[in-house]
Amino acid sequence: MKKFVLAAGIAWSGLFGAELVWQKDIDTAFEIAQKEHRNVMVMVESRQCRWCKKMEHETLADENVQERLAVYSLVKVSREEDRIIDQLPMIHGVPTIFFMTPEKKILQKVVGYFNVQDFLSYMNDVERAQSLPANIEQR
Repeated sequence: MKKFVLAAGIAWSGLFGAELVWQKDIDTAFEIAQKEHRNVMVMVESRQCRWCKKMEHETLADENVQERLAVYSLVKVSREEDRIIDQLPMIHGVPTIFFMTPEKKILQKVVGYFNVQDFLSYMNDVERAQSLPANIEQR
C-alpha cells in the first residue's frame, strides 16, 4: 500500500508540479531564448558549494519560483569551466545568478543564497526593469 501511495504521489506531482528544464550548454540556452523571445537565467554554481545545493533544493524547487521561471531559458554552469566563465562578467562567489536578455544584456545579478521570498523579490525587480522605457535610468 505504501508503494502505491508513493507512486501515486510521484505521478500526481509530475502532472501538476512542472519541473524546470535546465539547458546544459550556455550557447543553447541563448539560442532557445532568441528563438522563443525569452530571457535567460544563468546559474553559476560549483561542485563543492553547499549554498548552491541549498538554493537548488529549497528556493528553485519552490512551486511559485518554478512557475515564475517557466518563462525563462534556464542554464546552469560550473564555475570550474573557464570557457563558460569567460563568457560572463566577473564571478565573485557562488551561487551567482544572472538574469539576461537573449542578446546577453544583464538585467539583474544576484550573488549568494536567497530564500524563496527574497528570490521572488529579485524576480520582481527584473520584471520591473524590463517594463521601464530604455531612456529612463533605474534608481
